[in-house]
Formats: sequence, C-alpha cells, structure tokens
Amino acid sequence: MSTVLIVVLVVVVVAVIATVIVLGRRAKARRQLERERLTERADAHRDEAEAHASKAGSLAEEQQAKQAEAAARAETAERHARIAEEHRERADQLAEESEEAAARTEREREHARLHGRKAETIEEDLQK
Repeated sequence: MSTVLIVVLVVVVVAVIATVIVLGRRAKARRQLERERLTERADAHRDEAEAHASKAGSLAEEQQAKQAEAAARAETAERHARIAEEHRERADQLAEESEEAAARTEREREHARLHGRKAETIEEDLQK
C-alpha cells in the first residue's frame, strides 16, 4: 500500500474514533441530564406526597373531632327527645285532668243553678 493511502486510512480511523468518542460523550451527557431531570421529578413527587400525607393527617384529626362532636350532639338530641316525650306525656295528662276539672266545674255550676232555682222557689213559697 502506498503511504498516502495508509495516512488517509489512519486519518479516517482517527476521525471515526474521535467521532465515536464525541458521540459517546454526548450520549453520556444526555443520559446524565435525563437522570438529573428524573431525580428532580422524583423529588418533587416525594415533596408533594409528603404534603398530601400531612394534609390527610390533619383532615383525619378534623374528621375524628367532628365525629366525636356529632356523637355528643346525637346523645344530647336523644336526651332532649326523651325529655320532650316526658313533657308531652305530662301535657297530655294535664290536659286530661283539665278536661275532668272542666266537667266537674260544669256539673257544680249546674248544681248551683238547680239549687238557686230551688231556693227561689222556696222563697216564692215563703212570700205567698
């Protein structure tokens, strides 16, 4: 082979090796950039997960507090319902007693009218 051909081959081989090295470095740099980008995304997701976990914890506490308050209010409502039923029963009893008293009052008035008429009759007889 001629010297020129050997030099050309060596230059081409060196150029190919240089190109492979440059392309390899670029690929490595791209992979490194992608790795860093993915690491940043993973960190962002971890931060967001922590924020959501924290909010879930506070919401769970709030839910427990509201559940306890609801149970207490339900108990109070049941107690008030029992008291209202007792009052309703007492009111019914008093209404019944009131009706009985009204009936007795009317009977007594009727007796008073009857005796008043009898007294008038007797007085008329005395005056005759």
